[in-house]
Amino acid sequence: MADDASTRGDSPGSVFAAFLKLGCTSFGGPIAHLGYFREEFVTRREWLDDKAYADLVALCNFLPGPASSQVGIALGMSRAGLAGGVAAWLGFTLPSALALLAFAYGFSALGAATAAGWLHGLKLAAVAVVAQAVWSMGRNLCPDRARASFAIAAALLVFAAPTAWGQLGAIAAGGLAGAWLLAPAAAGPVAQPPVRAGKGAAIVALALFFGLLLLLPAARSMVQAPALELFDSFYRSGALVFGGGHVVLPLLRNEVVPPGWVSDDAFLAGYGAAQAVPGPLFTFAAYLGAVMNRAPSGVAGGALALVAIFLPAFLLVVGALPYWSGLREKALMQRALAGINAAVVGILLAALYDPVITSSIATKADMGIALAAFGMLAFWKLPPLAVVIFCALAGALPMLA
Repeated sequence: MADDASTRGDSPGSVFAAFLKLGCTSFGGPIAHLGYFREEFVTRREWLDDKAYADLVALCNFLPGPASSQVGIALGMSRAGLAGGVAAWLGFTLPSALALLAFAYGFSALGAATAAGWLHGLKLAAVAVVAQAVWSMGRNLCPDRARASFAIAAALLVFAAPTAWGQLGAIAAGGLAGAWLLAPAAAGPVAQPPVRAGKGAAIVALALFFGLLLLLPAARSMVQAPALELFDSFYRSGALVFGGGHVVLPLLRNEVVPPGWVSDDAFLAGYGAAQAVPGPLFTFAAYLGAVMNRAPSGVAGGALALVAIFLPAFLLVVGALPYWSGLREKALMQRALAGINAAVVGILLAALYDPVITSSIATKADMGIALAAFGMLAFWKLPPLAVVIFCALAGALPMLA
């Protein structure tokens, strides 16, 4: 179960190592990332239980920014405080950021990677990972007819409104239904809060979040500094987007293409490369910062853009968690959280179909590979890395024929 970092003695270095492995192997987008996180930190390491994990997922879906990265930051904080949150972010983000920086410096062969068989295999691995997460979380979080019905209703709502607002509406509806319709016993005991962050740090983080959001555009209008303009553009993109990586792409394009910072061709080439790397799609910012047609560019521009786009996510997690931990201990909130957790299962169920299955399963062979991978995860209890390798090789076999 979730323990305090001081009890387990976790260091930022150990947190970094755990997330670095995931940063190198977590293909398939934010929904798949949540499946990988659950397998690693709920099932294998037992840092927290399914209820506490679903609570974190629900909170981070309410916050703007990359939800899977925010869950990772919160998990890192649960083991080693603020330094652990930074270590988790670095470990999960660095592999894809470095790969996209390398692509920005001329590895154009990656531009055609989106058509490679091995990449298709990685998409099939994402199908298995998400399916296993839905199956396991459903058994734990939807054990009765009421909560199973909440999950199905949430999935139907997301199908009807396939946007970030549809997901937020499903979570809100699940919370209201749980608070009104579930008996106190059905909600169960409150899961131990996985993160204990001080309210002082939370106030500072929230003040910084809103202060930067308001002051950066004002400073940009008064001071003509390219680095400040870049930081402001990427900070606002990270602060104002709901729905994760793909939703931020039109915001980023509007910031960098019309003013001529990045050509449209370069933008689209980088987006193609971003599909071929693991980890969060927000690391696309590192590529854009590196290919700028003006200073700062290169490694400096990439690093500045990367920090700017993820900083709002970090500040919001630090600012929200202490208040979330207090609210979740109330009886009414416990019933609401039971409904929210069921809704999260429904959201994952809807995401399993679209975009995970719809973008991955095209043939009977695809379905066979995905089913085999699911069996390896759910019944043979093989590590996700082994499943990723299996799917990549299986997807590449037609290319070798």
